Order: sequence, then structure tokens, then C-alpha cells
Amino acid sequence: MFNVVKKEINWGGRTLTLETGRVARQADCAVLATYGETTVLCTAVAQREPKQGIDFFPLTINYQEKTFAAGKIPGGFFKREGRPSEKETLTSRLIDRPIRPLFHPQFRNETQVICTVIAHDLENDPDMVALVGASAALTLSGIPFMGPLGAARVGYIDGEFVLNPLTDQMEDSILDLAVAGTQEGVLMVESEAEELSEEVMLNAVMFGHRGFQPVINAIIEMAEEAAKEPWPTTEVPPEQAVVASRVRELAEEGLRAAYSEPDKSKRVIAIDQAKATAMDTMKDDEDMSGDMVKGAFKKLEKDIVRNAILDSGIRIDGRDTKTVRPITCEVGVLPRAHGSALFTRGETQVLNVTTLGTGQDEQIIDALDGDYREHFLLHYNFPPYSVGEASFLRSPGRREIGHGKLAWRAVHPMLPSKEEFPYTMRVVSEVTESNGSSSMATVCGTALSMMDAGVPLKKPVAGIAMGLIKEDDRYAVLSDILGDEDHLGDMDFKVAGTDEGITSLQMDIKITSITEQIMQIALGQAREGRLHILGEMSKALSSGREEVSGNAPRITAFQIPKDKIRDVIGTGGKVIREICETTGAKIDIEDDGTIKVAAVDGEAADRAIEWVKSIVAEPEVGVIYTGKVVKVVDFGAFVNFLGNRDGLVHISELAEGRTNKVTDVINEGDQVKVKVLGIDDRGKVRLSMRVVNQETGEDLSEDAADTPAAE
Repeated sequence: MFNVVKKEINWGGRTLTLETGRVARQADCAVLATYGETTVLCTAVAQREPKQGIDFFPLTINYQEKTFAAGKIPGGFFKREGRPSEKETLTSRLIDRPIRPLFHPQFRNETQVICTVIAHDLENDPDMVALVGASAALTLSGIPFMGPLGAARVGYIDGEFVLNPLTDQMEDSILDLAVAGTQEGVLMVESEAEELSEEVMLNAVMFGHRGFQPVINAIIEMAEEAAKEPWPTTEVPPEQAVVASRVRELAEEGLRAAYSEPDKSKRVIAIDQAKATAMDTMKDDEDMSGDMVKGAFKKLEKDIVRNAILDSGIRIDGRDTKTVRPITCEVGVLPRAHGSALFTRGETQVLNVTTLGTGQDEQIIDALDGDYREHFLLHYNFPPYSVGEASFLRSPGRREIGHGKLAWRAVHPMLPSKEEFPYTMRVVSEVTESNGSSSMATVCGTALSMMDAGVPLKKPVAGIAMGLIKEDDRYAVLSDILGDEDHLGDMDFKVAGTDEGITSLQMDIKITSITEQIMQIALGQAREGRLHILGEMSKALSSGREEVSGNAPRITAFQIPKDKIRDVIGTGGKVIREICETTGAKIDIEDDGTIKVAAVDGEAADRAIEWVKSIVAEPEVGVIYTGKVVKVVDFGAFVNFLGNRDGLVHISELAEGRTNKVTDVINEGDQVKVKVLGIDDRGKVRLSMRVVNQETGEDLSEDAADTPAAE
């Protein structure tokens, strides 16, 4: 019934198993990829007919985590998986980026790859397993995929690279790097690092490249046994050459002139005019189909831009390959915000706003390997007006989530510890103008706005995007790329870090791979650019302000005994709710007894702190306290004197001389000063008013000299 083909290899000290032929047999190919006890079902399906009227490859990658994989039931009302989580979205992008360039350039069939996590051992992250499984499924499917590719995670622990470190090992690693590529070279890098040098990062990438070669070999061996017949590929129609020649004849001069215009908005208008003029001339040509003409224009634009850079070293806006566009940095641009910055680099601009909150504002992440709380949030928004377009405003998509996470990874290693800075930090990056690497501008703007908010970053962080133009043996590495250089070029290589090292690196390649030499040049050039940008940022702000904004809450942290936590919370949260409502402060209580009191008003914070401390304080014999009479009985009065602590003032201790009736001296609700005489084994407290001057609080007893001052 089943024609099962299985391949097993030892990879990084654990067994990697690839299996096909048993599950999901109606897909073009399905592979069960298992690493350790983590299993991902990877399927590939493509429509048999090409999609008409498009000039791009319609590929969709879906990575999804099923909670049953980790023995969990989903939270929420519906108790089933809903919209993709941030992790699922990011992993979908991670798989898409190295796979997309490897399809046949003429392939236009709707293609979908679905990677479903069906078992998770909580030790091996499913993302690399999914990428390997997707590569295997596409390679075996017969779909025109020029793979296979491999992928691996690299850690850096105690000065040594570790291939596919376990989840527990990652806590000790100062590097989290995912790399994917072919036998020839690297296609994709995604990383977070703690100020590592360019040399270490490059070695990490190459270590990962060597590390996944056994996976590629295993997929090739598997394909020899189980691969399906390859699909026929669409050949370039002979008339396309005629169309390309005609388009070049009519539009080349106008497009060259347009691409010599340094201003983006003027350049866009000039390009549209050149195309419109050519189209108007060709409208009567019957053989000129819309798709062919569109493709010819795109190829002509690429040739003009790329060859101009390779021939002259001069780019669209007149810069050489290494120069960074003019930079302007402003901080404190929004009066009510806790921290704000406007970062402008050429025609790319971001407005970053930092908001400080308390522990109650932390985001609870419901992950497959367990819940956790996140106290640093970075949200990136890309409105259509930033590129001069009018379109629907939608909820954040894959691009927004991906760029936000990239900036998050860049800044995260430089954050202060929670003990040092006990705030929840949210940064929102609004892209107000875009012409090249708004994500790296977000890194710069985020660092500035956080420092403006008083966040004590270890060091400022800056980012730069590098590009590549490669034709045969000729190539040019470009610093601080424009939007046109991004989509007409061969590489988007983003590097962020401090003046001492790299904190994040992301690389996407549109060609089949790049060499170690090109990466080395790009990293060196990126360092020069990054140091220049950091210098420009320092003109606005070089470190965090000494104090947080007056609009931000002040957080005071102190410790109480663990056994007193329930007293502060009270039954059903009654006590802590009363404190918050009465004072206006926010209070967070941690399991170890740490109390964090937050309030914009310092007076409100002081009242809340005093209230909490009075609840947990223990009465001391001989100390004088101010209290309130809460109950009067025949034999004395009960006084609430220390938070919720009560004590008894016996009738004999009310006043000097004989007291006939308690109410002759005090009544319920009176404020009095009392001295602690003693505490019995049951915790009952004996108090005295008689030995305390009720006006001044002075101790009138014979041992007054040894008595602590009144509180």
C-alpha cells in the first residue's frame, strides 16, 4: 500500500530522518522530517498550468505549529489554533527566502509549501527541520526547483561554534544564527549576536554552510531513489527577443535619462513617462503582448541600472559604492511621548516612539515550548504614504512583522537587565518615507528614542543595508542601498551593531549563491558605514538620559518576605486593589517577594510604598506607633496600628490613675499613639497609651531613654 523511502543520517550528534511515501500522498510530494523527536510534515503542491497575467512567481510558504505537538491544548475561547503567531509568520519568511531564488526563472505556476509541526521534543527547534523538509519535498516533487538546499542553526558557546544547539544550550550562547544555502554557497542568513566581530560572524556562516552539507547529500541520495519525473519547463518564446529589441529601441534613451535623476519622486515620474511613450508607439503592434512587454521593460531597467554601476561605479543618485546618504537625527520631537526620535537618511525616514510601562504591560507569549513574558516590544509600521501610494490600511503583514523582528534582534542584546531597568519597553516605528532599508533606519531610530526615554542602553546601535550587483565575474558591493538597487540587485545584506561588534545580521540572495569573499567585502564595507552612522547619531544623543521622562511612571522596587505576599494581596486581591485605587499607583508582586510600585505622581508612589511596608512590617517591643481605635470593649480597646495589625490597650493602660469606663478616655475611630509592651506566643500584641504623651508622642515611661523614637 505504501511505497516508503527513508533516509537517516547522524547530524550534529542527533539522527535526522527524511521519509516520503507514507503520509499525504496526494500532494506532489510530502516529506516527514524528524530531528531528535521533533517532526515536521512538509508538503509541496503546484498547479499544473501557469497563472496568467503575472510577471512574478506565485509562491506561498506556510509554517504552522499544532499545539498537540507539545501535548498542549490551545488557550482562548475557541480552543483551537487561530491566526498565525509571530513565530509562525517569521518562520514562514525564513523558509521562503532561501527557497524562492532556486525555482526556474520561467516558472509561473501557483505553488504552495506547507510545513506542519506535528511533534516537538522541546529540545530541537522545528524551524530548521521545516526548512530541510521543505527542501526535500520540493527536490523530490518534480517541480522545477534547482535545489536541494540545506539549513542549520549555529551557536557560539565558550568560544566554540555549535551546530544545531539544543534549546537549553541556547541560553549560554552569545550567537543565534540560522543559515541556508546550496553546495556552492550561502543564500540566507538570519542572526542575533552579542557584539561579535565581522570575522567571527563570517566564520559562523561558513561553519553552518559546512555543517549542512551532509543534509544536502542525503536529499540527493533520496532523490535518486524517490524523485518524481521532472515537470517540463516553459521555454522563452522566440518572439520575446523581438519584443525586447523593440522595447529597447523605443525606451532605452528615456529610461537612461530617468535613472540619472537622483530625486526618487521625479525619477518615478520620468520612468512612467518613458514607458508610456514607448507603449503608445507600440499600441498598434499586434505581436506585442502585455506580459512580454512588461517583462521586457523590467529586464531593460535591470540592464541599465546594473551595468551603469558596474561600468562607472556611480549609482542612481550619483553616489559611489561606499558613500552613505546624508543623515539627520532629532530626539524629543513629541512632547508627551516618553521618548521619541526622527531619523532621516536620504529619502528614508522613520519616526520612533518609546513608551515605558510596568510589569502589567508585558506581553504573554503562548509558545509551543511553554509560555513566557516579553518586556521589550518593537512594532514596525509601513503606511502606503511612505512610498507615495494610496491603498488600504491593513493589519501588520509578514513584511511588517519580519522587519520589526529584525530591528528587535539588533537592539535586544544592548538592553539593560530587568533589575537595572524594571520597565516594560514598547517602541513603535512609523516609516514616514521609504527609499531603501527602512528596517535599518528603524534600528537607528529605536536606539535614539529609547535613549531619549532614559533607557540605559549598553551602547547605541545602528544598522546599514548592503547590496550586490553581480554579472559573471564582475560585481559591486553597495553601501546603504536605494529601493531600486534592492529590487534590481542581487542581494539585500543588512548588518546592525555597535562600534565594537555586530548584534544582528540578515542576508537574502536573489541569485543561486554568493561566495565567502563577497560576504567578507560586504561585512567590511558595512562596518565602515555603521561607524559613520553611529557618529551622526551621537550628534543628537550618545547615551541614555539620566532620568526617564516626567510623563513616564517612576518604578520603585523593594523586597518583602515571601510569607507576607498573601497579606499584601489580600483575599481575592482585596488589599492590593484597595491600595491601587486609593493611591493611583500600580503594583507588581513577583514570586520572590519583589514589589514594584509605579506611578507618574511621586507622592502617590510614596503613599503606596508606605502602605505596603506597613502591612508587612512586624511590631517591635518598645517602639511607639500611631494607630486608630477600631473596637471598644469593657476591658480596653483594640487599636489598628501597623497596617492591618491590631493590638489591645488594656483599660489599665489607657491613662494614669484608675479608669472607670473605656469611653471616658477614647472612642471608636480616635487616632492615638501607642507603645508596644509585649507580644505573646500567639502573636497577640499588648499596647499602652498611658506611657505615651498623646500630643507629642513622647515616651513617658521610666525606660524612655532606651526606647526608639516615635513613628
